[in-house]
Amino acid sequence: MTHLSPMPALAAAALALALAAGQVSAQPLDIKPSGQPAAAARPAQRAIPLPPIRPPGLGMPRTDAVQATATSSAPAAPAPAPVVTANNEPRAATPAKSARPSTPLSKAEAVERLNAYFNGFSTLQGDFIQFAADGRRFEGKLYVLRPGKMRFEYRPPVTMEVVADGTSVAIRDRKLATQDLYSIGQTPLKFLLKDQISLERDTTVTGVSTKGDILSLKLEDRSTLGGTSKITLNFDLAANTLRQWVVIDPQGYETSVSLYNLDTQRRPDQKNFVIDYQRVL
Repeated sequence: MTHLSPMPALAAAALALALAAGQVSAQPLDIKPSGQPAAAARPAQRAIPLPPIRPPGLGMPRTDAVQATATSSAPAAPAPAPVVTANNEPRAATPAKSARPSTPLSKAEAVERLNAYFNGFSTLQGDFIQFAADGRRFEGKLYVLRPGKMRFEYRPPVTMEVVADGTSVAIRDRKLATQDLYSIGQTPLKFLLKDQISLERDTTVTGVSTKGDILSLKLEDRSTLGGTSKITLNFDLAANTLRQWVVIDPQGYETSVSLYNLDTQRRPDQKNFVIDYQRVL
């Protein structure tokens, strides 16, 4: 059945326009009662390191992945740069800056770099890995069609999917036959779905740092339901592509979403972004 309800802090962050989480059980979203105190949720969160675009043993059980990595006969030479299937090339009006600058970028330069990247394409699809605060990993496909549309398809055994149609966000559970609807304007990362993105206008930029080829831009969105969401965008300066975002929702739950195999050329099917407001799943 379809429910209209206030956005739980976890579901709001889970969106990936939105995707930010708390504890995950049988699915990557743990929708908790809105009245539950944040302090009783869990101990302080540990930092989640940025993984490679295509981690070894992706899709394998953890023990098998470790064994496969240990027994690999690959030479000890440095691994080649991860392959991104998309030519993440901006439109002709905004040529890509593929080389890492020789000196760290200032806050204004970092914002300009990210704005140019996001405004250089209107479609995006690829694979994602979502890390819960306890270290568990969930995988799936991501589709974006700006303005306003996004879809997260989780791979089995997860039965959830998240769809934004430009107005609302639906969180569906195929197993439980439920569909919860939320306002897209109260979800973190909603600014990434605008037709023209301006990070300094749509959010508060609180910091910038560079480690190797990774530029990290820290933002705050104070208009999310329940309070302020803290967002970190991790951008690969050498590959000129977004690698990861990390969202800490107003209750303090943290979720990271890593991206790989991004394609900005193919246009996703419009059917990916349809919400049936009357349907019973």
